[in-house]
Amino acid sequence: MKASKIAYKPVGLALGAVSGMVAGAAFKQAWKMLGHDEDAPDATDEERSWNEVLLAATLQGAIFAAVKAAVNRAGATATRRLTGTWPG
Repeated sequence: MKASKIAYKPVGLALGAVSGMVAGAAFKQAWKMLGHDEDAPDATDEERSWNEVLLAATLQGAIFAAVKAAVNRAGATATRRLTGTWPG
């Protein structure tokens, strides 16, 4: 394993935590923009319909994947600018 990959591991972990927080906040805002005042439903929420539960899960998954990819890509790009090597 290259030294740059090993050195990037703690950075990648930190970026992962940050991306999770950013994605959670983005999902909450998106859920509110869709006209829902309350929190997104859990899969076991008996009061919510299948459609609402599946919509929330789909939206949350898409937002988390997009934010994670964007943050990881930005981190790798910044690492290359700083060190001259791509961390992946």
